[in-house]
Amino acid sequence: MKKKPVKTKNTESSRRAFIKSAATAAAGLMIVPRHVLGGPGYLAPSDKLLIAGVGVGGKGKSDIASFYKSGKAEIAFLCDVDKRMIGASVEAFPKAKLYTDYRELFDKESKNFDAVSVSTPDHQHAVIAMAAMQLGKHVYVQKPLTHDIWEARMLTEAAKKYKVVTQMGNQGASGDGVRQLVEWYDAGIIGDVHTVKIWTNRPIWPQGIARPPKAEVPPELNWDLWLGTAPQKDYFDGLVPGSWRGWWDYGTGALGDLGCHLMEAPFRVLNLKYALDAQASVTSVFTGWGKRGFFSETPPPSSHATLTFPKTDKTKGNVIMHWMDGGIKPERPEELGPDELFGDGNSGILFEGTKGKMMASEYAANARLLPTSRTNEVKVPQKLARVPGGAEGHYAQWVEGCIAGYGKMELSAPFEKSGPLTEAILMANLAIRVADIPKPRANGRGNDYPGSNTKLLWDYQNMRVTNYDEANQFVKREYRQGWTLGV
Repeated sequence: MKKKPVKTKNTESSRRAFIKSAATAAAGLMIVPRHVLGGPGYLAPSDKLLIAGVGVGGKGKSDIASFYKSGKAEIAFLCDVDKRMIGASVEAFPKAKLYTDYRELFDKESKNFDAVSVSTPDHQHAVIAMAAMQLGKHVYVQKPLTHDIWEARMLTEAAKKYKVVTQMGNQGASGDGVRQLVEWYDAGIIGDVHTVKIWTNRPIWPQGIARPPKAEVPPELNWDLWLGTAPQKDYFDGLVPGSWRGWWDYGTGALGDLGCHLMEAPFRVLNLKYALDAQASVTSVFTGWGKRGFFSETPPPSSHATLTFPKTDKTKGNVIMHWMDGGIKPERPEELGPDELFGDGNSGILFEGTKGKMMASEYAANARLLPTSRTNEVKVPQKLARVPGGAEGHYAQWVEGCIAGYGKMELSAPFEKSGPLTEAILMANLAIRVADIPKPRANGRGNDYPGSNTKLLWDYQNMRVTNYDEANQFVKREYRQGWTLGV
C-alpha cells in the first residue's frame, strides 16, 4: 500500500507557485497570441492593433501617425522602397522594424502584425492589398483604391471572401458634410436630383508632355521595386516622389487624386453604384500650326467627362454626373451670389434637383443650400450618427473596426462602397484616355479622334465597353513579368 506524500512547507509553496504561474500564462494566452486563438483577422479585445505601413513617406507618413494617434494602434513595421522618404516615420516610430520589399515583410513577419496600411503610387495598391488580405490582414488603402477597374472589382470581392476590415483613404466619407447633404436630400429639400457637377483645379503636376530623358536613379531608391507591376521603363528626374500621378503607368491623373474626395458625396446621397456609359472631351496640346500633340503616356492637361448612372431607390430617373478638371468649371448657378465662393474656389460639388440645389467643397466639407441664406434657415432632423472627429476620425474608425472584427462595426469607406466608387472614377478615365487617341485619316491629311465622339457603353457585370473595343485595353492592364494579383 502506497503512502500518501507528506506535504511540507516547501512543496506547498512550489505547488502554489506553479498554479499561479500557469494561471498567469493562461491569462497571457488570452491576450497575446491572436493568431492561435482566433485565426486570420482575429484580434483579442484587449490588444492594440499592430500595423505594418507599406509606403510610409508623404501621405503614408501622416496615415500611420493618425492610426497611432487613436491610442489603440502600434506601428510595428515600416516598409518603403525609397530611403529618402522614411526618415520622419523612423524618427516617430523608432521601435518599428524596417523593410524595403513588402513581400519579404509579409513572408517573414505575418504572425507579428494584424493590419496593413497601403500608401504607395496607384499602380501598386492592388497587389499589396490583395497579398495582405490573403494573409487575413485588415487593410487601409489610400485613394484611389486601385489603378484599374478589374483590380477594384477583385479587391471588393476579396474583402468579403477573406472577411477582413477595409477602408479607403478618402477621409471626407467620415465627415459631417456628406451626412448633412444626405439629410437635406432625404428630407426632400431640393427635390429629385438629376444632375451632379464636380470640378477641380487639379492637376497641379505636369501632364500632356513627352517623357523626359533618362536620368540616374537616386541611390536611395530601389527602382525595380518602385516599378513593381508597371512596365520596365527608365527613371527620369522629378517622377519620384513628385509627378507620378500624371503618368498613366503609375497614376490615374486628377480623377485618381481628387475623384474619390469629390464623387463620394453623390454616391452616398443618391445611392449610386455602376455607370451605364461615359464620354469625354479633352484639351489639345499645341505642337505647331495646325498640329495637335498626342502624348500617350500622360493624361491631358484638362478634361470634361460625363457619366450616366441608372435610376436608384433615391432618384426618379437616371443621374448625369459631370467631371471637370484642369481649371474647367461649370456655369455658376444663378442662386449663388456674384462674390460668393463656388465650391471652395478650387474644387466643388453641385447637386441640381427639381426643387433646388445644394453645394459642397472638397471632402464634401462646408455643405450649403442655395441660395446660401437657406443653409441656416432650413432645419431638418439629424438622422445619421456623426463619426467622432469627423473627417480626421476616419483613421480611428478603421482601427476601432479592426479591433471589433469583421462585420461588427459600420465603416465609412469599406471596399464594399469604395470599390464601386473607384470603378466609376476609372470608367471616366477610360473615356478620357480614348478621347485623346488619334486615328490617321484615309487621305493622309491629319487625324481624327473617334473616341472623343463616342459614348462608351458599359457592361458592368462583364467589365467591358461593348461598342468601342479599344477602350477595353485599359480595363485590365498587363503586369510586368514576375508580378501577379494572385487571383
